[in-house]
Amino acid sequence: MNASVAIQSLPKAADDEELIRIVDEVIDYIKSTGLNYYVGPFETTIEGDYDELMDIVKECQHIAVRAGAPSVSAYIKVSYRPEGDVLSIEKKVAKHHAG
Repeated sequence: MNASVAIQSLPKAADDEELIRIVDEVIDYIKSTGLNYYVGPFETTIEGDYDELMDIVKECQHIAVRAGAPSVSAYIKVSYRPEGDVLSIEKKVAKHHAG
């Protein structure tokens, strides 16, 4: 795993319910990729190969538009280490979610 991406999808929507429905479709797509991911209240983080993640980021925009958004904005954060592994979601947050 040489990269991780955090994406916040911001589709234009008529109301909060429509916004949540469209974002949920984007998250369902991310889940369908089979990659490790973490859904937070503002963004979703995905781990994997850099090129595959860039394709996923691109497709997330298309998913939002196909779900009914007339436009979509997104904030993207990328951690990329071509010659090694990036820190995993587990290493970054597990200690904060222990019961």
